[in-house]
This record gives sequence, C-alpha cells and structure tokens, in this order.
Amino acid sequence: MTISVSGANKRYGDFAALDDVSLEIPSGSLTALLGPSGSGKSTLLRSIAGLDRLDSGTVYINGDDVTRVSPQNRDIGFVFQHYAAFKHMTVRENVAFGLKIRKRPKAEVAKKVDELLEVVGLAGFQTRYPAQLSGGQRQRMALARALAVDPKVLLLDEPFGALDAKVREDLRKWLRRLHDEVHVTTVLVTHDQQEALDVADRIAVLNKGRIEQVGSPDDLYDRPQNEFVMSFLGSVAKLNGSLVRPHDIRVGRTPDLALSSADQASAETGVLKARVHRVVHLGFEVRVELSNAATGDEFHAQITRGDAEALALSEGDEVYVRATRVPAIASADL
Repeated sequence: MTISVSGANKRYGDFAALDDVSLEIPSGSLTALLGPSGSGKSTLLRSIAGLDRLDSGTVYINGDDVTRVSPQNRDIGFVFQHYAAFKHMTVRENVAFGLKIRKRPKAEVAKKVDELLEVVGLAGFQTRYPAQLSGGQRQRMALARALAVDPKVLLLDEPFGALDAKVREDLRKWLRRLHDEVHVTTVLVTHDQQEALDVADRIAVLNKGRIEQVGSPDDLYDRPQNEFVMSFLGSVAKLNGSLVRPHDIRVGRTPDLALSSADQASAETGVLKARVHRVVHLGFEVRVELSNAATGDEFHAQITRGDAEALALSEGDEVYVRATRVPAIASADL
C-alpha cells in the first residue's frame, strides 16, 4: 500500500513540527524517517496514523484520502518505543486480542496466532506473560500483535530505542528479515543513523520540520545534498575546508606514503601534516584523533588494525594525511 503525504503542516504554538512536508512512500517498502529530536519525524508518523491531526495538508493511503479518517479505520498497525502489553494476558492472548475484538472465528484466530508466533520466534513462549519476557521479546510480541490484523501499513516509532545496543542490533536484523517475509509497507521512526542504514530501503532525513533529502541509504551516504545530511548520516572530518568521511582519510609517516597520484581527492584537499593526540582501538577498526599541524583544527581518521600496527602510532607523533574520497557536497563552499 502506498502512502502519500502532501503539504503537511503542524504547529504547536510558535513551533513548526511539520513545515510543508510532502513524501511518497512506495508500496511494500521499509522507509525510515531519520532525524534529531524535534525534527518532526514522530509527528509525521503520528499524522499518517491519524493520532495527530494536521493543520493543513493531506494523507493518502493507497490512493484514498484518510486525512480526516479515524486511526481505527486506517488499517494501520502501530508499535511504540514503550509497548503497553496487557500484563494479565499471555503472549498468545496479547497477539490474539485484535482478532478477537473483530470477532474472527476461533479457528482462524488460532491459526493466525500460531503462524505469527512462529514468524517472530516466540512459538515456545505462548503461555508466558509479558513480565516473563525480555525487552526484545516483548517488542517482537508487539510486532506480532500489530501484524495479526493484516494492516495495510505498519508504523514503528523508535521500537527498539529502550533496548541495549546488542539487542537493538539483533532486532534490526530480525526486522529486516520479517519485512522481507511479510512485505507490508513499513515506516520506521529513528534517530539512530546505523539503524536506518541497516534496515531501510529508503531514508527520509528530517530537520526542523522539513525533509532535507529522500533516497536509498547509498544515495544519502555517498551523495548527500547538503552538509546536514552528510553530517547526520555518519562521522565527518574537515580537511582544508572540505568535509570527508573519517574512513576516507589515509594516514602515512611521510608525505609520499599518504599521497597517491591516482586519487583525485588528494588534489582537492592536499596532503596535511598532522599531530596524533590519541589512538583508540575499537575492535576491528582504529580511531586516530589528530590535529592539523598548521591550524590546530581537530579531526579524526578511521583506519584498519593492520594499518595501525604498521604505522605504530603514538601520542605526539607527526604524520601526513589526505582524503581518498571527497563527496560532492564536501567540495562546496562551507
């Protein structure tokens, strides 16, 4: 089911939560709404759900104008960050709840619940209560319950935000696999760049109530339209006025080791002398914290463990750095 938002505006007093937002969400896609706190992403999601009423603008689901339609009549599944399960009901009863209030036949309910619990990996937890589940399991139960009524659209508002990093990573992979199985049009709100890059087909970056850019993860990461998008989708460093990714910075002990005539980027940023302030080992990669020897400007490079071992860097060392790649936005006047 396609979702189309056109000219959406929503204000709270003097604050513009949505400022003339238009967005097309293709049928069957998993689209992430990404942005900092206050950017308008949750307001946009809640407007699609009908939980927030727009001041002006329209929302279409599969071509139907649902702008004034109640949330209950939009065929939408919604999962929040803090899922309010029925504590007195088992996992099975929680997932079946939406089907039972729609008075579906018992056999149909049983079959649907069994299928969904199998899909979300909770088949062995049917008789447990929410308090007996981990946070990750409760969120999978929440998704099963949202999917039970066959919604046209699945809306997820920071569903993994309250969980620890390892559980979030596991659930991101699981959500991507789940989406590939059920193909329901899904919109995910997140402020986590890695989460958006990891699971989404498309990302819409919001800032101050407006959409900065919409595209695939590769489009936004490699071809950002402005400095905000580039900075929000990953770490950046500034070399001679150009923004570059830290993993696109090469570090060498001598100028000729840092420079390669085959790299056009080095012609734009040149080779800089820098001083090492700190070397941080982050598992498979190493962050080298540096400062420009001429200006004192601080930046950091991300290099492999092998390169770090070969360079044998220490605090206070002088090195030479250059960019191996400069995105188009980075060469603009910043």
